[in-house]
Amino acid sequence: MFLNTVLVVLTNLAARVLGNKVFRKHFHLLLSVLVMFGPALSLWVSPHSIFAKRSHFLYRMFLRSGWGWTCIFVGSFIFLLSFSIRRSLSLSLRHLSRLGLAGGLWLSFCKLLDLLENATGSCYEPLTSGLEVTNGQPLLVLREDETKSECLKAGMLWRGYEVSEDVFLLCLCCLLLAEEMAVFGPYLSFGGISDGPLRILFLFCVILLGLWIFLLLCLLAYFPQFPTQLLGGALGCLSWRGLYQGWYRLGPTWYCPGRPGQGLLNSKSCSTGPGEAQVNHDHSS
Repeated sequence: MFLNTVLVVLTNLAARVLGNKVFRKHFHLLLSVLVMFGPALSLWVSPHSIFAKRSHFLYRMFLRSGWGWTCIFVGSFIFLLSFSIRRSLSLSLRHLSRLGLAGGLWLSFCKLLDLLENATGSCYEPLTSGLEVTNGQPLLVLREDETKSECLKAGMLWRGYEVSEDVFLLCLCCLLLAEEMAVFGPYLSFGGISDGPLRILFLFCVILLGLWIFLLLCLLAYFPQFPTQLLGGALGCLSWRGLYQGWYRLGPTWYCPGRPGQGLLNSKSCSTGPGEAQVNHDHSS
């Protein structure tokens, strides 16, 4: 009973925060500020911290599989919420298709970024003769007619036009989580069934959102790379705006899944005006 009370209090509080209009309107601005000024934290963090190692458990376990973790928890939450309301498999799949579209966009951008790096990059071989420049880095000799895969396989360095895919992914996942979870507050206010499994999934999504923000701060503080991280964050925000603030606002059609919560809670209230507007996420641009 005590654990259930704690679960209800925590999920109600998180749902109220995530469903707040001010939070939804300004969360992307918060991420933008983090990406822009987060590298300044490198002046205060210790280079000997456990988070300063790329081999850390959190980086290996979560960052490399960030999209998979997001799909598992958010997809489960979307399906359970939509199916518990309407008992319609087709409607649940339509809402799940937002994750598929976002994943397709992410993969397409990653492929384009990889092609861009291959097209603009060059292969460099570090000299092993002991000659070093003044900053302690080895001298590099340009190797022509080498592809990126061949260059890295030979143990050499590839330098090209890069955009941080890690920051891109984390920003996109944070914004996606905030959008998809914001519907839980209106769902509770309409008297929706709030049993344990749904609340636990929602709490896991909240924890995952906090973890992505923490990992984003770690990347910016311990591995600052300007302007590649800034470009990655901008691309993540642009992807979110194009999907949730653009395409999904067209409404549910054969080519558009609609916004989170759209078409789910109409029958939960006698009046669908204000509630429908809240659930449909009428964000201010």
